Amino acid sequence: QVQLVESGGGLVQAGGSLRLSCAASGRTFSIYAMGWFRQAPGKEREFVAAINWNGGRTLYADSVKGRFTVSRDNAKNTVYLQMNSLNSEDAAVYYCARGGLGGPTTTISGYEYWGQGTQVTVSS
Repeated sequence: QVQLVESGGGLVQAGGSLRLSCAASGRTFSIYAMGWFRQAPGKEREFVAAINWNGGRTLYADSVKGRFTVSRDNAKNTVYLQMNSLNSEDAAVYYCARGGLGGPTTTISGYEYWGQGTQVTVSS
């Protein structure tokens, strides 16, 4: 059974930064793409960023390009999301998810396992 546990969320002022982490169980973490999604109240879950198995390919939503960076440390079974220049539109519950064996994808259906999420709140 795959378990994903997010951490690092919290309250930050607009313009500030946060680094989210997602720790994964299982010995095969390093062969799967990983993704980050977010869901704000009353809105659908949306894609944020994704990374392939070795970190050589990344994808970003247009709304976070240039501000967010996804990375991974396969030795630690962990994927990260560095978030800079946060604004009110970034406030949401952030979820990490395990993708497939191919490249990263932006679609929810491309991810099989999901974490419980971590709340990010941005104050103005």
